[in-house]
Amino acid sequence: MGCQRRLLGLCLWMYLASLSFIGVGAVYGRGGGEAVKGVVLVHGKSSIGRIDNDFICATLDWWPPQKCDYGKCSWGHASLLNLDLNNKILLNAVKAFSPLKIRLGGTLQDKVIYGTEDNRQPCTPFVWNSNVMFGFTQGCLPMYRWDELNSFFQKAGAKIIFGLNALAGKSIKSGFAVGPWNYTNAESLIRYTVRKKYTIHGWELGNELCGNGIGASVTADQYASDVAALRNIVQNAYRGIFPKPLVIAPGGFFDSNWFKEFVSKSGNTADVITHHIYNLGPGVDDHLTERILDPSYLDGEANTFSSLRSILHSSATSVKSWVGEAGGAYNSGHHLVSDAFVYSFWYLDQLGMSAVYDTRTYCRQSLIGGNYGLLNTSTFTPNPDYYSALLWHRLMGGRVLSTNFYGTKKIRSYAHCAKESKGITILLLNLDNSTTVQVSVYLKFNMLPYHREGEPARREYHLTAPDRNLHSQTMLLNGKILTVNSAGEIPPLEPLYVDSSKPIIVGPLSIVFAHIPNVLLKACS
Repeated sequence: MGCQRRLLGLCLWMYLASLSFIGVGAVYGRGGGEAVKGVVLVHGKSSIGRIDNDFICATLDWWPPQKCDYGKCSWGHASLLNLDLNNKILLNAVKAFSPLKIRLGGTLQDKVIYGTEDNRQPCTPFVWNSNVMFGFTQGCLPMYRWDELNSFFQKAGAKIIFGLNALAGKSIKSGFAVGPWNYTNAESLIRYTVRKKYTIHGWELGNELCGNGIGASVTADQYASDVAALRNIVQNAYRGIFPKPLVIAPGGFFDSNWFKEFVSKSGNTADVITHHIYNLGPGVDDHLTERILDPSYLDGEANTFSSLRSILHSSATSVKSWVGEAGGAYNSGHHLVSDAFVYSFWYLDQLGMSAVYDTRTYCRQSLIGGNYGLLNTSTFTPNPDYYSALLWHRLMGGRVLSTNFYGTKKIRSYAHCAKESKGITILLLNLDNSTTVQVSVYLKFNMLPYHREGEPARREYHLTAPDRNLHSQTMLLNGKILTVNSAGEIPPLEPLYVDSSKPIIVGPLSIVFAHIPNVLLKACS
């Protein structure tokens, strides 16, 4: 096997040596520096993972305007309780995905009560109080606001995952939340939702209470029991209604021993296991950009995906894994990093890597709010990562292909069967600030001749920042600025048509989606 690999590598490098230099223009983000060659090898015999058709997901949180980190308050009116649901850009941004999964939840969800008819407590908003857990008192979701939110979601065509308060009824002792879940208020909300005929894609129990927990933790054994109670509620409340919402848990940071015990004891009571990712460190850190552009640092998160996949594969369950919340840099991110062009390198790499390990859905923190929103918290205009997410959603299909890149270590490569079209889509990220890479595509188990007379052109989408400014909040697609128009409409994402026999030119600090239609891999057929 080792000899075969060495021989394949030698053949690829000989192939590289035979390629001629292709000039590149401003579209590719090239501004001087050297050009090198590389090969992306796509294995097409069988897929190595699957993602949902609506893999892209974003979150809406509960944080009030008073939520501040490091002396800066970045949440504004982005809370589920005060977000302007009449904003045209917001509506169009969500509709563009058709559908976008939206997970409603976050740190304060375990301090939320629901203002249903049988709720005996006052339905009052969160109040800042530095002496209580998470810095805010208990808050309440009034049913009129729940009605407004569902009206918006229906108009926007969103698929909703609602995070329930898992601490109800529990007492907190030395950081441990003990006792069974009091589901009375949650069940009341669920039954209200069913009566109103609101469509919910999934009910998720709790936020960051697994393992060591954030603020408090619940044992795996007790969590499994609480999730079983939620499943019973869903089964009863949705009797005769199909499909029933997914039951989702635990929505926290991966802890191998805790997750292994939870999966073993919960069996198939949960349909989806969710975990959270903030692998870049605190938002105040000045080295975020360095980490994002460091391939070895990006590789680190593969251990989490691999470990969770192993736990699920070795269990006797059909449970799937999602990333339920991922903001990269915790405590609301970092302005001009997590809301700027550079973050698309981290974000798209995460999407690609998680898909390789059979992650079915990836929820970005946040749709709007903090410094890591896909939309600007004040103006609602899309940040660069919004367009990265939308291109992924439209181009990357459900079957994940094994992909290897031969050449510079600064190129990250991923490939999927194309979405709702023929061929494959390759994603290439160039983390180098001065080198242009000419990438030739090498296919295994392609059932069509790769280069043919009159074949359809390759469709390329080159994403760059103006003047290669990584901290710009503007993104260029094939050299043109992406921006909403005066009516708040999302711009069309038009490809560049390129001769399929030519290498893919990946400029310095640029991102390329390349849809190759004239390919028929066994994995995609």
